[in-house]
Amino acid sequence: MLKKAILFLDHSARWAVPSALLAALLMVRVFSPDLFEPIQFRAFDAFLNIAPRPYPEELKDTPVRVIDIDETSIAKIGQWPWSRTKVAELIRRLDALGVKSIALDMVFPEADRTSPALIVKDWPDDPAMKDVKARVVRLPDHDAVLARAYRDSGRVVAGFAPATTPTKRQVKPKVVYFGPDVAIPNLKQYAGVTDNLPSHDEAAAGLGCFGFSPEYDGVIRRVPLLFNVEGQVLPALSLEAVRVALGEQNPSFMLTNSVFGLASNPGVFLSGRKRIPTDENGRFWVRYTDAAPQRIVSAWDVLNPKGTPPDLKGAIVFVGTSATGLKDLRATPLNPSYDGVEVHANVAEQILSGSYLERSAGNADVEILLTGLFGLILIGLLLRLGAAWSGPVGLGMVLATVWLSWHAYIAWHRLVDPVYPSCVLAAVYFSFAGIGYVRSDRERRRITDTFGRYLSPKVVAELAKSQAKVELGGETREMTFHFCDIRGFTTISEGFDPHGLTEFINRFLTPMTQIVLDHDGTIDKYMGDCIMAFWNAPQKVQDHARKACAAALAMHAKLDELNARWQADAKAAGKSLPEIHIGTGLNTGPCVVGNMGSTLRVDYTVLGDDVNLASRLEGQSKSYGVRIVIGPVTREQAPEFAALELDLLKVKGKTKPVRIYALLGDSAAAASEPFRALARAHEAMLAGYRRQDWEEAERFLKEARKLGAPWSLDKLYALYEERVQAFRADPPGPGWDGVATALTK
Repeated sequence: MLKKAILFLDHSARWAVPSALLAALLMVRVFSPDLFEPIQFRAFDAFLNIAPRPYPEELKDTPVRVIDIDETSIAKIGQWPWSRTKVAELIRRLDALGVKSIALDMVFPEADRTSPALIVKDWPDDPAMKDVKARVVRLPDHDAVLARAYRDSGRVVAGFAPATTPTKRQVKPKVVYFGPDVAIPNLKQYAGVTDNLPSHDEAAAGLGCFGFSPEYDGVIRRVPLLFNVEGQVLPALSLEAVRVALGEQNPSFMLTNSVFGLASNPGVFLSGRKRIPTDENGRFWVRYTDAAPQRIVSAWDVLNPKGTPPDLKGAIVFVGTSATGLKDLRATPLNPSYDGVEVHANVAEQILSGSYLERSAGNADVEILLTGLFGLILIGLLLRLGAAWSGPVGLGMVLATVWLSWHAYIAWHRLVDPVYPSCVLAAVYFSFAGIGYVRSDRERRRITDTFGRYLSPKVVAELAKSQAKVELGGETREMTFHFCDIRGFTTISEGFDPHGLTEFINRFLTPMTQIVLDHDGTIDKYMGDCIMAFWNAPQKVQDHARKACAAALAMHAKLDELNARWQADAKAAGKSLPEIHIGTGLNTGPCVVGNMGSTLRVDYTVLGDDVNLASRLEGQSKSYGVRIVIGPVTREQAPEFAALELDLLKVKGKTKPVRIYALLGDSAAAASEPFRALARAHEAMLAGYRRQDWEEAERFLKEARKLGAPWSLDKLYALYEERVQAFRADPPGPGWDGVATALTK
């Protein structure tokens, strides 16, 4: 009964877990929509970077320009803040050029300190200055001059800044904003404002807030078009600039909203124009353009009495600054350091051209429904087809979601989230696959328990991974092969009894085996004192020739440590033990690797000509008196190691010669000056030898023998010295190719 219950739970988990996860993720999306905004914003930012809003060349009748108080303007006119009379002059010049509205991205909350009546207060109380003071005081007040410029223009929108703490200033809007009272609390709320002097506000044609509302990461993606300041609805600077430019004296604005605080088509309605879409909080999605130099006009170009006035007829202009130290820098999806005044300009351009981005509560509802539908379809496919066949279908759903989101952005200018549905589908798929993995893991453990005592751990891992039957056969693969054995082992074994010999062999094989495994190698078999290993099977190993060379060097270094320890142990026991030496052969090439044997017993091993060559090279290490001999492909794939060419050799059982090398050290040894000097002398010796220039060969041989002392190369050079002397006495003749023939394996 218990077994049946376990089987039922095991089967039902395949659909119950993905279904429960889908339901949980949908509920989280419904009740905590802000939780997923960070990943949604990244997707929307990517869309905007790929396809920013084209600069609106069609706005010829009402273009949007930024009057920039830039470095040139500061240099020509003087440091900021300028006198209010200079600002008034700028407004008069702009008015004369025929602009439709002038929005000031700045605030003047205090009186101009350069006004005549304020300047004379700092003058000394000298009777001689009395008449001068009286005349100066009668001069026009600078703030009054600016207010008169506002009034005369009839197109100025004065800016004010929002404040998070209560202030005594109160803005009196130029228009009344109509909308349901329940909608007002949804707007961005502030406790007060930093406003202009009352005379400025009274004279201005419009009043607009230039505050922004960055997202969690400080990026400006949505801009409030309406603000709630102590229950009073106030417009953004960009919106007010458009209103004044359109010349509407008594417009009506409404933030559409429902009694529940949501709406299917929220926005701001300007008289005689279509809806300006916002979200439920009155925020406007900004679709920025790339850098648009044609939008920027230097303030000096407007004020320069001798220059050619810029063409600003019919334009909406925003006056701001990009001068160093005065910049109002904002982060946008396109630029981490964007001038704040250009954000207002982008919003105004979108309103005038009708090029909007929309994302409302209705978008989110559709996304949730489609995500739930796709999730149920995927669960059904997983149960019917399994994870492997359903994977491409699930991937297709994800790609379809991304494509739909991109198409909605490009074709309909709607922001549809591609990330949340994709993540939900991935979570459903991987939860199903995870259950399958748990079940497969149980099967792998069963295979491991069955075969683990008979096969090597890596082979068992391969069997468990594939969960296949043990069958005969293999595959062709390039690999690196390693053979090493103890020199003079027969003589050494005579000094041990059977138990002592077994202990000695284990003490040798254990650390050597660990080095092979640490370098991603596989132990094929032990043959007495011989170790056979290979790289690049069962698992594929990158740079297998390099790892085999590093392992061989590490094994010889470890043997030096073991020799010191064994000598100390033998001395303490009053015995003598000869120093242990090993020879190593490495070769790289194709072979057949897999399960070899009979239907009664199999062994995971390798077969091939290059395997045999590795074994032959191990035998030649004794003939040439070097520790490690490597084949030509191994040398080619591990060129950074310190190695010397030994010979062109026909090994026993081979008809074609191979170029063999002595591996002497790692890349650090190869870069050392002693080795480089040895390599030069050695190559010169071989060149002279193969040219039959015996005198030159002998000269460089002596030099190489001296330089090779740290690497114990005496036997190698003694071999070549013997050959040179023999060839002096009996030259090989003109047809000699320098090839040597190995007489032993």
